[in-house]
Amino acid sequence: MPSRTTVSTYTVRNRRQNYSETPREKVPTRFSSASVKAAPAPRPEKPPAPFGDLSRADITELCDLAKVVWPGQTRSGAEKRRAGVRMLFRHLAKLPGDTWQERWEASGFNDENATPVSVLGRQEVRYDRSNLTSALRMAFAARIIQPSISGFRANKFIDYAEPFRQVQKDPGLDEFFSTVDAQRHLTAVHRHRAKFDLTCALTTQGINLEHLTPSALLHYSLENKRLGLTHGANRDHTRFAALGAWEILHKMGHFPPGTAPTLRTFIYNGQRSIEELVDLYGIKNAGVRQLLIDYLVRRRSDTDYVTLQGLARHLAGHFWSVIEEISPDQQDLNLSQELYDQWRAEIQYWRRNGKTDRTKIRKDPATLLLAVRGLYVDLHSWAVAEPERWAQWVAPCPILPRDLKGFGKRRREVNRRMADRTRVRQPLLPVLVRHVEERYERLASLLEAASPVPLGESFEHQGRRFTRTNSREDRRRAKILAEPTVRVTDDDTGELIHVTMAEDSAFWEWVAVEILRHSGIRVEELVELTHLSIRQYERPNGEVIALLVVAPSKSERERVIPMSAELFHAVAQIIRRHTRNGQAIPLVSRYDGHEKVWSDAMPFLFQRQIGTVRGVIAPATVLNMIGRSCEEIAETNPAFAGTKFTPHDFRRLFATDIVNGGLPIHIGAALLGHLNLQTTQGYVAVFAEDIVKHYQEFLNHRRALRPEHEYVDVTPEEWEEFEEHFDKRKVELGNCARPYGSPCQHEHACIRCPMLQVNPKMLPRLAEIEKDLILRRKRAEAEQWLGEIEGIDMTLTFVRTKQADAARLAHRPPVSLGIPTTRPQSD
Repeated sequence: MPSRTTVSTYTVRNRRQNYSETPREKVPTRFSSASVKAAPAPRPEKPPAPFGDLSRADITELCDLAKVVWPGQTRSGAEKRRAGVRMLFRHLAKLPGDTWQERWEASGFNDENATPVSVLGRQEVRYDRSNLTSALRMAFAARIIQPSISGFRANKFIDYAEPFRQVQKDPGLDEFFSTVDAQRHLTAVHRHRAKFDLTCALTTQGINLEHLTPSALLHYSLENKRLGLTHGANRDHTRFAALGAWEILHKMGHFPPGTAPTLRTFIYNGQRSIEELVDLYGIKNAGVRQLLIDYLVRRRSDTDYVTLQGLARHLAGHFWSVIEEISPDQQDLNLSQELYDQWRAEIQYWRRNGKTDRTKIRKDPATLLLAVRGLYVDLHSWAVAEPERWAQWVAPCPILPRDLKGFGKRRREVNRRMADRTRVRQPLLPVLVRHVEERYERLASLLEAASPVPLGESFEHQGRRFTRTNSREDRRRAKILAEPTVRVTDDDTGELIHVTMAEDSAFWEWVAVEILRHSGIRVEELVELTHLSIRQYERPNGEVIALLVVAPSKSERERVIPMSAELFHAVAQIIRRHTRNGQAIPLVSRYDGHEKVWSDAMPFLFQRQIGTVRGVIAPATVLNMIGRSCEEIAETNPAFAGTKFTPHDFRRLFATDIVNGGLPIHIGAALLGHLNLQTTQGYVAVFAEDIVKHYQEFLNHRRALRPEHEYVDVTPEEWEEFEEHFDKRKVELGNCARPYGSPCQHEHACIRCPMLQVNPKMLPRLAEIEKDLILRRKRAEAEQWLGEIEGIDMTLTFVRTKQADAARLAHRPPVSLGIPTTRPQSD
C-alpha cells in the first residue's frame, strides 16, 4: 500500500489543472503556440493538389481522372463515376464563374441547408444518384472543389475517409489512420468517426494535415455543432464533432506543447474574471461598478469561486441593477427609505435574464439581504483602516436588524422541511434500492445470456422469449467488432431493448445509489472518487479495514470513511469493470462545473466511454438516473407518486441513520465532513419521542464531559472505543448490527434477532440448524408439543430468511482490487 509520501492527496487546492504550467512535451511539433481560439485555417501558399491544378480543367480531363483516381477498383465502378462526372460538371459548367470552385459556390449546393447533388439525377435512371455522389467524392478528394461544411454534409458518402487518404499520399495522414486503428478502446464505429472528422476538416478548409492547427479543428467542431451536422448526432445541436480526432492528434504530438489533451477544454468558458462577473448585469454607474469590482477582489482571498459568483449575482444583479432600474439617477449607496422599500418589493420575485418574473415568488430573500448588509458593514470597517479607498462609499445601511428578524425561525422552518422530506423517504429507500439492484442484475444476466446467441436467433431467459436483432447494422458490427453491442426484441411485447447500453446505465445507477447511501458523501465527492481513494488500515489485532478517502468538495478537510461490506462491494465492482480487460484504470480529466476548471488526469472511478470520448460522469447525470427510476417505480407504487430522491437525500438519510443508531454526533460530523456540530444535527431527522429523549440525554451527557468548543477531532481513546464496539458484535454466524454503544437486547437469540448479519461462509452451518429444527419439529408433532411447534416454526422462518439473505450476498464474488500506485511520468 503506498504511503502518503509516495501518493499525492488530491484536494480542492491541488487537483486542478493549469495547462499554462504543464511541462513542455518532448514530442516535436510544427506549432509554436498553444493558444487556441476558434478560426479556420489560413489558406496555405501552395494549396494541396494531389493531381495538379484542376480548377479550370475540361470535363474530358476530369472523366479521364475518374478512371485512374483509385487504382484497383472495378471497371464498372470507374465507368459509373465517369458518368457522374459528366452529369455533375456539365451542370456546373452552365453556372457563372471562371473556376469550378466559383461555379460550385454559385450552384446553391454549398449553402446552409443545401440539397445533395443527387437531385440532379434522372428519376427513371436507377444509378444516376449514386453516380453523382461518387463523382462529387472524387471532386472533393482530388481538391477540385473545396466545399463548406454544409455542402459536404448534405451528401451521404458510403465511405470517404479511406479513399481521401489514398488520394492525398500524405505520410502524416497515414500515421493518423494507423494511430486511430491502434486505439482498441474505441469501437470500429468511433474509429471510423475520428477518421471522418479529420478528413472532413481537411477537405472543407482546403489544407493538408500539417496545416491543421488546434484553432482550425476547434472551428470545425463548433461549426458542426451550430449547424447540427455532427457525425452521428442526427441534427442534435448540442453535440460536438472531432472529439476523438483531437485526442489522437494530441497523442501523436501534432499539437503544440501545452495544448490540452481534450477538445472540451476549449469549449467550456472556464472561470470568469471579477470584471466579467460584474459586467454580466450591465451596471451603468461607473463608480459603483468599480466599487463592486474592488469589493469582490478584496473578498476573493477568503472564498471560493462558487461563493464569489453568487456574491456577484446578489450585489450586481439583484441589488444594484434593480436599484438602477427603479432610480437611474442614484449615484451612491445612500438609499432613501422609499427607494429601499421599492427594492424590497422587487426582490420578492425571481429575476430571469435581468427581468423580474412575477409568477415565481422568492422563498427566502434573507440570503440576499444578508449579502447586501455585509457589503455595507464591510465598507464601514474597511474605511477605518483605509479611508482613502473606502470612506467615500460609506453610507447608512438601509437593512435594519428588524428586517432580518425571524431569520432563525426561517432556518428552523427549512430544517423542518428537510427533516420531513427525510422522514417521507426513509421507508421508500429499500424500495428504490431493490428496484435499481434487481434491474441491474436482470439486465446483466440478459446481456450474458444474449451475447453468445447468433443474430436473428431466439432464446429463452427467465421464462421469457427474446430474439437477437438481425439488422444490417447488427451484421456490420458483428463482423468488425470483437464485442458487438447486443440488441434484443421481447417476443411477448415487441419491445426493442439495447441490452448493452441499458446494462451500462443500470450498473452506474446501482453503484451510485449504493455508495451514496452507505457513505453519505456529496454527489460532487462521489464523481471525484479515484482509484487512489481506496486505502487500507491494519488494526493492532491484525484486522485489515478498507478505507475510503474523500477529497472535500466544500471544506478544505480531507476525511476517511471505514467501508462496510456493501460499500466495499460497490467500489470493487467499479474497479472490476474498468480492469476486466487486464488494463489499468484510464487517466482522464474532469471538468468541475462549480469551479469552472479542469482537473489533472486521474484514475476516476465514475468514468465511462461514450462515443469517441472517455469522460467522468457528471453530477447531473446521477440526479437524472435516480429521477428516472423514481418515475418508473411510481407507475406501480403509489407511494412514489410525486416523490423523487436526490443525491443529497441519501446524505441526510445516512446522517439520520448513524446518529439515531447511537453513533456520537462528533464522530458522525467527522464522517460527513461537517465543521460544525449544528450542521450535522440539522441533517438528522427524528422519528419518535423516545429517540428524541435518548438522543438529547446522550448529547447533554457528552457535552457535560467535554465542552462544545473542544469538538474538533476524534481522540485516540474514542477511536479505540469505536473499534472495540465492532469486535464485541462478532458472533458465530456473522456480525451483530446493533447500534453503537448498545448491549445485546435480545438475550443472544441470534437466529431470531433482526440485527444478525449472516456471513455467507456460514451457509452450511445454517443448513445444519435448519435440519436440526426440522427433526425437532417432527418430534414435537409426535409428542403433541403444540407450543414447541409454534416456536420452532417461527425460528425456521427466521433461519430461511437469513439463508436467503446470505445466499444473495454469496452471489457477489470477492474482487481483488490490487494496490493503487502512482504511474511513472512519461518522457
